[in-house]
Amino acid sequence: MRVKYLFFTIIFLLSCSTHNITNSHSGFIQIKGSDTIINAVQRLAEEFMEEYPYIFVAVTGGGSGVGIASLINKTCDIATASREMTLKEIILANNRGIYPKEHIVAYDGIAVVVNHNNPIDKLTIEDLHNIFTGKVDNWQNFSWEIKKIVTLSREVNSGTHMYFKEEIVKLGNKNSKEEFSAQTLLLSSSQAIVEEVVNNIYAIGYLGMGYLSDRIKPVKIGKNNEFYPPQIEYISNGKYPLSRPLYFYTNGEPEGIVKLFVDFVFSSKGQKIFFEAGFVPLKLDVY
Repeated sequence: MRVKYLFFTIIFLLSCSTHNITNSHSGFIQIKGSDTIINAVQRLAEEFMEEYPYIFVAVTGGGSGVGIASLINKTCDIATASREMTLKEIILANNRGIYPKEHIVAYDGIAVVVNHNNPIDKLTIEDLHNIFTGKVDNWQNFSWEIKKIVTLSREVNSGTHMYFKEEIVKLGNKNSKEEFSAQTLLLSSSQAIVEEVVNNIYAIGYLGMGYLSDRIKPVKIGKNNEFYPPQIEYISNGKYPLSRPLYFYTNGEPEGIVKLFVDFVFSSKGQKIFFEAGFVPLKLDVY
């Protein structure tokens, strides 16, 4: 009788323990936004769900603008972005009862990429400006073939598009009226830019360094006669001229399971995932 009583007592305690775990660490987190970091965030979600099996994390892309719009419309818990929210977006969010909290989660370098058969291996900021605005439209200007330059860009809802437009097309002057050339092809994802560069010897595009692979060739970018490749070393020391923070946005200070996930992202384990995905982590010990 005492054995039977002890058995049911153990079962009861275990069921209570399990109930407490599922109640305190269970639920659903929706993350939407940047295609630049979607692969890293998916890996973060997978590792997080291994530690917290009662929490499901769904990750979708579409661009920074999509993620921010989803946060404003209350259809996601975390918006991922490769750019800062604009004042207009913040005001719109506030009007809808959303108060965005910015979290810098890692750093990125924008790589300018060409086909491996393209002999060009370095370009200045001014070269890039002239190429993407159409002022220079032939590879002959760079001592190569007499062939039109095919410029590739992300679509306008992309944070990478906005960053490149500000830094290269407008040369950092927000009041500039400069635009991408009318011949520039707008592609829906960074992976689409990779595929176009692989298949078009005369193409040139840009993307987050997390999409770099042996299939494409990044060119060194120069400013003040110093040229550097898009590598972690030169982004962390500020020498690579096209680098930027990567962001999470939440509605106010994160709470509950959302805070649990954000804390995981800032942990050494989370930062190591960013590092392994090709980004610059916040924590130097991850190196």
